Amino acid sequence: MRKLPYQLAPASRMEENLGTMRAYTVDARAHPRFKLEVDIRINSRTCGVLKGHTIDISESGIAALLTLEAPLREILELNFTLPSGPVTILAAARQRSAFRYGFEFVDRRGLGCSY
Repeated sequence: MRKLPYQLAPASRMEENLGTMRAYTVDARAHPRFKLEVDIRINSRTCGVLKGHTIDISESGIAALLTLEAPLREILELNFTLPSGPVTILAAARQRSAFRYGFEFVDRRGLGCSY
C-alpha cells in the first residue's frame, strides 16, 4: 500500500463550538474552516466595488460567492462581519470555480498599499 505524502481528513468532520461558528476540515487543509455566511464587499482597483456572500473562513483565507467576476491575483480589500464585529482585510483571489472564489489573506506590511 502506497503511503500518501499528506494526512487525509477524518471521515467525520471535526467540530469545535466557537460561539456560533463551527470548525470543520476539508481535504488536507493546513487550517480548519469555519462556516460563515455573511455579506461581503470587495474593493478592487480595476473593477470597483463587488458584492457577494461568504461560504467559509479559515486562518489563511475566505471563500465567497460573487455574481460579478473578480480579478485573480490582484490585491483586494475585503469587508465583512464576524460575530465579534466588522473586519477589513487585504486578500488576493487565488482561485475561481464558476461563481465561487477562494481569497488568500495577505499581510499589508511591506506591500506599500494605500488601503
